[in-house]
Amino acid sequence: MDKESLFNEDIRNHYFQTLDSASFYIQKLDTSKTVEENRVNFLKSREWYKRAEPMLIAYDNQNYLSMNAPNLLKVEIDDYTDIKRLKPKSYQVLEELLYAEDSISNKDLNVVLTYLKVRIPFIRKNHILYTQRDRHHLKMIRDAIVNIATKGITGFDSPMLSNSLNEAIYNYESLATVLNIYEEAFKDKTLYNKWSEEITKTIQVLQSADFDSFDRYGFIKNHTNKQLELVNRTAKDWGIQLNTSRPLNPTATNIFSKDFFNIKNFSLQGSPAINEERIELGRKLFNDESLSSTGNISCATCHVKEKAFTDGQPKALGINGVELQRNTPTLSYAVYQTTLFYDGRATGLEDQIVNVVNDENEFHMDLNTMEKRVMENMEYKSSFDSLYAGKVNNLNVRHAIATYIRSLAPFNSKFDRNMQGLENSLTDEEKLGFNLFMGKAACATCHFPPAFNGTVPPKYEETEFENLGVPKNASFEHPILDDDPGQYYPYRVEEKRNFFKTATVRNVELTAPYMHNGVYETLDEVVTFYNVGGGQGMGLDVPYQTLPPDSLNLEVQEQKALIAFMKSLTDADLK
Repeated sequence: MDKESLFNEDIRNHYFQTLDSASFYIQKLDTSKTVEENRVNFLKSREWYKRAEPMLIAYDNQNYLSMNAPNLLKVEIDDYTDIKRLKPKSYQVLEELLYAEDSISNKDLNVVLTYLKVRIPFIRKNHILYTQRDRHHLKMIRDAIVNIATKGITGFDSPMLSNSLNEAIYNYESLATVLNIYEEAFKDKTLYNKWSEEITKTIQVLQSADFDSFDRYGFIKNHTNKQLELVNRTAKDWGIQLNTSRPLNPTATNIFSKDFFNIKNFSLQGSPAINEERIELGRKLFNDESLSSTGNISCATCHVKEKAFTDGQPKALGINGVELQRNTPTLSYAVYQTTLFYDGRATGLEDQIVNVVNDENEFHMDLNTMEKRVMENMEYKSSFDSLYAGKVNNLNVRHAIATYIRSLAPFNSKFDRNMQGLENSLTDEEKLGFNLFMGKAACATCHFPPAFNGTVPPKYEETEFENLGVPKNASFEHPILDDDPGQYYPYRVEEKRNFFKTATVRNVELTAPYMHNGVYETLDEVVTFYNVGGGQGMGLDVPYQTLPPDSLNLEVQEQKALIAFMKSLTDADLK
């Protein structure tokens, strides 16, 4: 029987200690004190917050998201009459205020301090650490390990100070405390000793380098993945099973393996299983031109396999060669995005297909007619008889196509195979490129591993949108801001103008031209765009740009290494 953990009280006390200490130092910050005094107390409070973070993520995720939010305006939209504009009041905002080159705004500082001084005691008082099972605490450890590797060591949390490695140490020291509390629960004492040795080695590695030179490739391969194996061994030792109804597969032991994600969780609830027969049916439907009104366009017309399911055009071409609004996005790894289209108007792959079918410049069809055409095809009817209990309806047709699209995420690129230990072929340049991507170049603060898209770890439940200030022309000397409104519509929210979904960089070698408008023909141009700070960095007026406008100061060889790494993400079956 899955009983309440015997160690809840000790873990709760540890949680209280971390929150109380974070609160103690945050209370010392005050606008009447010097910047130096406030910085000292900020760093101490932040340290204790980071020790609390694994438990916050697991047991109070909404408060974690609030306290760790980037310094970016958040807009929540329920309908036309309920639009909330929320300014973050988080540790990240506090860091930027205290370490900004400009003079500190005491008004802004006071707003953030007032919030945190009240919020941290509130979190402590309203905690829910009462009836956790051992499996909950082990999942907390696992999620923390994933969070550190995919987000913590990238600089996401510490944009000004790049203090990420120290903060990862605080995370691991907190995990060590939890494991120490559980020491007597280990039947295999050598397993507990392996945990202790591994965390000690991990902390030593984190202490051994600065932010820019840190070997993230070696860290994930040699430590993160080893720790995931230890989680599995611990689950067996404790006689527990981790929950399998979450976005991540709890038994995966490699972040870059195909089974890292729980693909079922990225499908419609209650939908039939993904199997080879349904994938093959979906592939045929995907390539079937009879499903369009003109009979000469299929999904594959714009999503060409050899181009990683893009079309090579700056903007997609619809019926009769009509130019559509935006570039054709890749379908590779689209399964691991929670919203689809550049403006996020679809909530899943099946929903996306509805948009394509109904669009007058794409299939220009309706779902009933599509359903009828499939039903009239005897080969299809036979497949639906065996795979969908004879139900040829538009939902099952869309599910079959979506099932095929969900299969387009093999995780078998050169980089994946090296991370999986199947080969040892990555060049020093490619490894440097990954380390830059995850560190100095700050790419991974938006393109999160392992899918390298905008779906945010460790929960992988939300896909981010960014305003980069993308121009409509490729000139870096005389850029003109692109006028595509992005997420401005349908609610006409000015703060969402020019926001677009963060796409995957997997298979990017094959998906030129780039950006939502296809403005850049080469990866060199794309890297240059980011290196100069996006639209603002080029002097454009982009009020709500989310990309920092400062130059990344990447050297020429570093830019080449970034591109070499991105090319190592090309799937083997597309080469």
